[in-house]
Amino acid sequence: MSDRQRLRVREIFLSLQGEGRTTGWPTVFVRLSGCPLRCVYCDTSYAFTGGEWLSLEEILERVAARVVRHVTVTGGEPLAQGASRELLARLCDRGWEVSLETSGALPIEPLDPRVIRVMDLKTPGSGELDRNHWENLDQLRSHDQVKFVIVDRDDYRWAVEQIQHHRLAERCEVLFSPAVPQMAARVLADWIVADRLPVRFQIQLHKYLWGDEPGR
Repeated sequence: MSDRQRLRVREIFLSLQGEGRTTGWPTVFVRLSGCPLRCVYCDTSYAFTGGEWLSLEEILERVAARVVRHVTVTGGEPLAQGASRELLARLCDRGWEVSLETSGALPIEPLDPRVIRVMDLKTPGSGELDRNHWENLDQLRSHDQVKFVIVDRDDYRWAVEQIQHHRLAERCEVLFSPAVPQMAARVLADWIVADRLPVRFQIQLHKYLWGDEPGR
């Protein structure tokens, strides 16, 4: 079978969406293996390797068996596997509300326009600033989301500069998350309130409920 028709999948599981606009909704997560980045705060390093090869149809069948509306394709870095784009389109064709969680290091332009793109913009504190694919910012639409994971005050200042320079809050929804354990959630929340930033503060709901348990 061609690699265009299959993907290496680390896990497929049903949980609550822990971040972004659909926080709290029952969601099927398709976590793909592999990632070219090594962010200092990464909490899914177990997805760098391993997994099983599944055809696109096998993945669709496993998603359908969970019987929920929302599907998120995540990783690792999903776009590192070429067939992920075809999977996203087929998920949309089946009628699910589909989101993609991506590092922002690879182009998002070729994706099916129905996909909600949740894209990181890597801060200096991530250790992967140079991997940002800046052209992606021009592709963001109103139903997409751009996420900053904040490590420290310098990251916060840098993120505010990017929001202003690229007028990100006018393009899409902007999310700020504290890097755990480097950044205290309350401190970040206080900064956002004090500066009246046009961003959504978020913590990882699934971590609050289930900790670092894989597949939750």
